[in-house]
Amino acid sequence: MENQNYEHISPEKFEFAQKDAYIHDEKLKTKSRGFFADAMLRFKKNKSSVVAAYIIAFLVLFAIFSPIISKYSINDKDNVYTNFAPYIESFALGKKGIFDGAYVLDSQSELQLTALNAIGQETGMNPVIDILGTKETTEIYRGKERIKYTYKVEVNSYFMVGNRIMVLSYDEFDQIQKFQNETGRQVLYPIVDKAKVYPRVKDLSTIPDNTNIWYVCTDNKGTAKVDKNGNLTPAYSTDKAKEGAEYYSQRIPGDDGSYIYSLAKSGSVQVRVNYYNYYTFKNGHVPEYVMGTDTLGRDLFGAIGTGARFSLVFAILVSAINLTIGAFYGAIQGYYGGTLDLVMDRICDILGGIPFIVVATLFQLHLAEKVGVVPGFLFAFVLTGWLSMAALTRKQFYRFKSQEFVYAAKTLGASDFRLMFKHIFPNSIGTIITSCALVIPSVINSETSMTYLGIVNLSSFAGTTIGDLMSQGQAAMTTSPHTMLFPSIFVSLLLISFNLFGNGLRDAFNPSTRGTED
Repeated sequence: MENQNYEHISPEKFEFAQKDAYIHDEKLKTKSRGFFADAMLRFKKNKSSVVAAYIIAFLVLFAIFSPIISKYSINDKDNVYTNFAPYIESFALGKKGIFDGAYVLDSQSELQLTALNAIGQETGMNPVIDILGTKETTEIYRGKERIKYTYKVEVNSYFMVGNRIMVLSYDEFDQIQKFQNETGRQVLYPIVDKAKVYPRVKDLSTIPDNTNIWYVCTDNKGTAKVDKNGNLTPAYSTDKAKEGAEYYSQRIPGDDGSYIYSLAKSGSVQVRVNYYNYYTFKNGHVPEYVMGTDTLGRDLFGAIGTGARFSLVFAILVSAINLTIGAFYGAIQGYYGGTLDLVMDRICDILGGIPFIVVATLFQLHLAEKVGVVPGFLFAFVLTGWLSMAALTRKQFYRFKSQEFVYAAKTLGASDFRLMFKHIFPNSIGTIITSCALVIPSVINSETSMTYLGIVNLSSFAGTTIGDLMSQGQAAMTTSPHTMLFPSIFVSLLLISFNLFGNGLRDAFNPSTRGTED
């Protein structure tokens, strides 16, 4: 080898960099993060998923507490206040424009407008909130041209009920009078003499009954007779011979003691009551419904919570059962593989080809009679619901069973069960949890659809469901849109939020992004 000339380096340039230092492995300055902590860090960076998580928490709390907060149970039904708009008395009396039980009446004639105002004049609760518009039309009457007016009127639907005819026992009649004396609320109103209302009509049977027409009319159409000051003329009965029971309570203004407040009715009394105040007497509070009432006269606020409770519990139960079955089934497929996997996979193909709606319908027609509606419905979900979970678990086992740590554990004598559920399954848990989170909205959507279509009726067990409320609200949607609106908003928010939440979990548990900062 030829000698090579190297540049001479002076010894002064050779110095110890750490001459007196004690060199050793330094302790990590950052705190170590586990798998779930790392996943949570990535989940928090997904703003839409975080918002969805808060919405889900709110909806779950609503489902838990709304039936508790509500003044009404799911069995409290009122056959008068059906499909009524949201109402809170303080808002209605304060003219807030919200929660006032408002309902719009189109094309109201002058006679109809007079009848509405007459309710307010008699009871002190005027149903007319505002006249939104006036339409003027010209018509020919008896050869002459005259102008006819129709009105678009916004009314308080609760006040519009006005007075109603009821038959009460003598004891209840007495209790109402005591209630009036204690509270000052006028429940009982004088009996109307129909002959006085229509003095010019010979056959009163041709006139339909209207308990809110308490004033004298000049014809059979209901044209009010007014005095020189424009006031209505009362047409109350003063025939004491017809009085059913003694009346000793407060009387309406203008009553000098001559009006009668009840009629004899075979062991009971027929009375004319202000339904708003009668409701207060019966229930101990005024009718207040934050979200209005449904078709059956139930409080929609509490009914949605009751239905949501069942949907959430049912969906979580189905998800847990499907997770258990699917995890064991898929673990066996993925771990052993071969012929066993082939046979088990064909079984999944057969079950997967059965339409869910057919299964649910058949089970409700035949199985539900033997085991009950809810167990039959649950079995329909479980029959094929675990298939996707099994396929996912199988794929994860094929992915991890050939890893070095599995071979090492197997070499050390670990059993198949330990290898499957101690070493392989924990590495798949993130993906499986994400799948469970996405199963929940799918079950809720299916359950709501089935009850909405009437294929399954769960009301006898759960009280009501969101699907039932939507189905009932559909029939009244044109006149009472709130009956469809509130259940639809609830289930829409729930499904959208669960899907966004599940997407966030999927990204957070993605192993390829573990440890990344962005």
